[in-house]
Amino acid sequence: SNADTLVSIGGVQSNHTRMVAAVAAKIGMKCLLVQESWVPHEDAVYYRVGNILLSRIMGAEVRLVDQGFDIGIRRSWEEALDEVKARGGRPYAIPAGASVHKYGGLGYVQFAQEVRAQEKQLGFAFDYIIVCTVTGSTQAGMVVGFAQDGRQRNVVGIDASATPEQASAQVLDIAKNTAKLVDLGTGFTEDDVVLLKAYAYPCYGIPSRETKEAIRLCARLEGMITDPVYEG
Repeated sequence: SNADTLVSIGGVQSNHTRMVAAVAAKIGMKCLLVQESWVPHEDAVYYRVGNILLSRIMGAEVRLVDQGFDIGIRRSWEEALDEVKARGGRPYAIPAGASVHKYGGLGYVQFAQEVRAQEKQLGFAFDYIIVCTVTGSTQAGMVVGFAQDGRQRNVVGIDASATPEQASAQVLDIAKNTAKLVDLGTGFTEDDVVLLKAYAYPCYGIPSRETKEAIRLCARLEGMITDPVYEG
């Protein structure tokens, strides 16, 4: 694409945008990140620490935008792409989570292949694959990957977006696109996307009382720390 600037978007504490900043630094490209107010945090330091601080340290230009959560294509991101072009740059467009990118689902198609190899070594197959779902490419890639042996409906997504209908539709769209890339056809339907909707409350990024209890339980019984957005 002959690009010179990676342009992506996410919430203020997005893991994805921090990784985009790291990639840009590693390969010597510029980076413009749109960080929207996806999580209604009132903590005064929320916009200064964690992932957004790391992105700045790695040289990314960070654009704070006061817009709420949405997994779809955002106007603020499109404006950032136009801005790079207007100042003579050549942007490479990476949507939220890299999910609706043409190649967004491919990584987790390969994940399914790796799991099958591990199952062969272990001598048994897993009954279900459980994954957190927000922008959708992780679950979509798994759906396509496990469809190769008829297990696409054994991939169970746990919605963390609090917009499950939109998330489910996006998973299906990404799965259909990804299937074309790996020559599996486009025969996926809504029934192939299993998404549990009961856990994402009160809203994206804000843990419920039950989530906090689960985080403490896991930490105190196993010494394993889980985050409040996806794992908890």
